[in-house]
Amino acid sequence: MKSGNRDQAEGMMHQMKGTIKEAAGKLIDNPKLKAKGTVEKVAGNVQQKLGQVKKVLGK
Repeated sequence: MKSGNRDQAEGMMHQMKGTIKEAAGKLIDNPKLKAKGTVEKVAGNVQQKLGQVKKVLGK
């Protein structure tokens, strides 16, 4: 798998994991877990965008 495609797939996976952690944190009223989920979701979004840029640049 090319680097750009891999980054996009991994980024999407991190976004999903972050969403699940965020929801679990809200559900059990755990602000630390909710914050970790938010951070992971944002990091996944950045990684996915990086993959899109790599794909456009052909790397």
